[in-house]
Amino acid sequence: MPKTFLTITILALVPLGAAACVSKGEYTKTVQAAEERYNTLDAQNARLKGELADAGQRNEELERTLTMKSGELGKSIVDLRQRVGTLEEDKTRLTQELTDANKAREEKVREVSSTYDQLVAKMKGEIDKGQVTISELKGKLTVNMVEAILFDSGKAEVKQEGLVVLGKVIEILKTVTDKSIRIEGHTDNKPIVGPLTQRYPTNWELSASRAINVARYLQTQGIEPAALSAAAFGEFKSVADNATLEGRAKNRRIEIVLVPKE
Repeated sequence: MPKTFLTITILALVPLGAAACVSKGEYTKTVQAAEERYNTLDAQNARLKGELADAGQRNEELERTLTMKSGELGKSIVDLRQRVGTLEEDKTRLTQELTDANKAREEKVREVSSTYDQLVAKMKGEIDKGQVTISELKGKLTVNMVEAILFDSGKAEVKQEGLVVLGKVIEILKTVTDKSIRIEGHTDNKPIVGPLTQRYPTNWELSASRAINVARYLQTQGIEPAALSAAAFGEFKSVADNATLEGRAKNRRIEIVLVPKE
């Protein structure tokens, strides 16, 4: 309410006040009290307007923040869903790959086992005589043939009896297409002596020559040469005690090893 209007209202009441015999002092107090009340209310109104404006501004800021956060949260949810989807796809793919790998492994194990069974059946006579042993371990199949069945003492040429035995092995090896065939030559620890040293200075040369001759014979019989290799170990990979005749006989050997292709 404007002060002018308040003053006019108070002045208009003067005759009534006079009629009611109101003293001038009391009238002045009443006017002052009314003005003070008005000023107080006017100040409160200004303060409330200011607080209302501040509240409105804070509300706008909160709404902007909420809108922004909602957008970020929505984007985060979308990103997380995409990541979950990708992880689920990866899990499905890896599960299938694991299943396929296990199947392939089982097939390889069955193939090796089948080859092992065929070799054992084919070479039963030699196995019974102790001339050949066949072992299978972790996908590696080894045909171990003692020296006497393949070579004459001090010689590297495969003798006729040995060619017959190798023929049985070759018949089975021709059916194996996913393995490398390593021919390993081994000797006992007795050093080469006499005139033989002119050809084989040490057991290294003797074991190497024997392994190479077996590999060459396998090649001539139709085994793929790219699948063949020859290795010489001399006396350094023994399987028995060289202190006994029996032990040395076991150490003088040729091993045909089937291993996975690289």
